[in-house]
Parts: sequence; structure tokens; C-alpha cells
Amino acid sequence: MPYPPPPEPNESPYEPAPAEEIVERTHPRIRIVRTVNALIHLVCAVFALVLAIHIVLVLGEANMANGFAHMINEWSSGVSLGLRNLFTPDSAKFATFLNDGLAAVIWLVIGAILTDVITRIGVPGPRRVWYRRRSYYG
Repeated sequence: MPYPPPPEPNESPYEPAPAEEIVERTHPRIRIVRTVNALIHLVCAVFALVLAIHIVLVLGEANMANGFAHMINEWSSGVSLGLRNLFTPDSAKFATFLNDGLAAVIWLVIGAILTDVITRIGVPGPRRVWYRRRSYYG
């Protein structure tokens, strides 16, 4: 029986292995938690953005009879968390800045707290792993 011909230089005598794709499946609960958290972040960010736009419109003395300014004014009153009259300084601009600014910050904090709680409850397994470093020299 004859021997196979020798391989060409720079050529392997073996056939290349088929390419393997390693796919790590994400746990279904993790996908659900990420989706819910993304929606919560989106809603809270939109509410904070509406309040920030309202602050800019009031500071810039926008015409509130304009359709856009009127819409933002109505939306911001709906998401102001009842803080519209919390601070009552003499200046209406400063009052809007304080009240709507505080409401916007609270919306961002609410979103952060909700997503953290949902992640802690919904994600399986340990969340954090702590390691202790030891020095071998002393």
C-alpha cells in the first residue's frame, strides 16, 4: 500500500476542524428583568425630560399659548409628583426651577431604586461575589 504524498510546506497534513459556535444562553428571567428595567428607565427618563423641558420653556419665557409649550406644560403638571407648589419664592421662574427640578431628580431616583429592587428580586443566583486578598509576604 503506497504512502500518502507528503504535505506541501506550510500546509498541515490534517483537515481543519469544523468551526464551532459557543452560545451562552441567557436565563429567561434575566431577559425579562432586563426588559422591565429598560422600560422603567425609559418612562422615568421621559418624565424627567418633560420636566426639564418645562423648566427651559419657563426660564426662556416661552409663549404658553403655543401648542408645544402648552402640551409640555400639561404633561409636566401631570408628572410633577404634586411638587408644583412646594417652594414658593417670589420669582415664578425660580419656583418652577426648584419644584420641577426636584420632581425630575425624584423621578430619576425612583427609576434607579425600582430597577435595583427588581434586579435583586428577579435575577437568579448570587449577585455579588466577594474575594479576600491575602498577602503571602507578611
